[in-house]
Amino acid sequence: MNLQNELNKAEGFKNLELLAKQVVEGFIAGMHKSPFHGFSAEFAEHKIYNQGESTRHIDWKLFAKTDKLYTKRYDDETNLRCHIILDNSSSMHYPKLDTFSIDRFNKVGFSVLAAASLMHILKKQRDAVGLSIYSDNYDYYAPEKGSERHHQMLLNHLSEAVISKPLNKQTETYKYLHEIAEKIRRRSMVFLFTDMFQTSEDETKLFEALRHLKYNKHEVILFHVFDKAKELNFDFDNKPKRFIDVETGEYINLYADSIKENYNKVVEGYFTALRLRCAQYKIKYVEADINKDFNNILTTYMIERQKFA
Repeated sequence: MNLQNELNKAEGFKNLELLAKQVVEGFIAGMHKSPFHGFSAEFAEHKIYNQGESTRHIDWKLFAKTDKLYTKRYDDETNLRCHIILDNSSSMHYPKLDTFSIDRFNKVGFSVLAAASLMHILKKQRDAVGLSIYSDNYDYYAPEKGSERHHQMLLNHLSEAVISKPLNKQTETYKYLHEIAEKIRRRSMVFLFTDMFQTSEDETKLFEALRHLKYNKHEVILFHVFDKAKELNFDFDNKPKRFIDVETGEYINLYADSIKENYNKVVEGYFTALRLRCAQYKIKYVEADINKDFNNILTTYMIERQKFA
């Protein structure tokens, strides 16, 4: 299958599962050239052998290749619970795209393929995954399960999010995070994909909601999804433009150069504050630039999984 042609189809992802598989396989292939060489086996049918465990299920053929001990996984093993949270407010559908390309996503498209790639790894590891999608409502919730039917259902809802094109939908992320925290009963890794654009409440309430998840012993990873070229660097030519708030419909006409310097200072200050607040509350903060590949997303998962116990 040609990945470029698949992404160029106008109505979102026609085969999200296959695309996610290709993203993961490309990442694993790259790991053989990285400091994480050897861990790639953990993304397939194995886990690292821990001293004291039975040696019955050690894969000696893999030991001969890697000089490391791994044990085989089995279908009844569920070693991790993970819940993926997707912000599907109007701002996540920036930039407006009629078609997708391999190097051109909007924020929700990037988030959906990243989430599907994580799900592919979790499926291979027989782990349980749940999903929440919110906009101006708590649109969808599914608890953590590991079945094939459940996996396909989640993929379907992720695909629908890409083509939903919500109009003027604001969101109060903090509100839905509190609800999600009440629904996730067992300790889990929680991945949140959001652009962190809040319209009605300050960030204090948002971090109170994130602390709610931490209080319930979950590990929280915040993927801050944004278009770095446009939303951080304000990389526009100096022709007159109308800038529209996609969540409120408000707009302003201006020349980009007239505000670029001040804009950069304000936004960089906001990003710095986010990173500091996340560090303060022991929340893993990860920049997710939609103009880059998915390696940072998957590497973050790999590292955080190793620490999760």
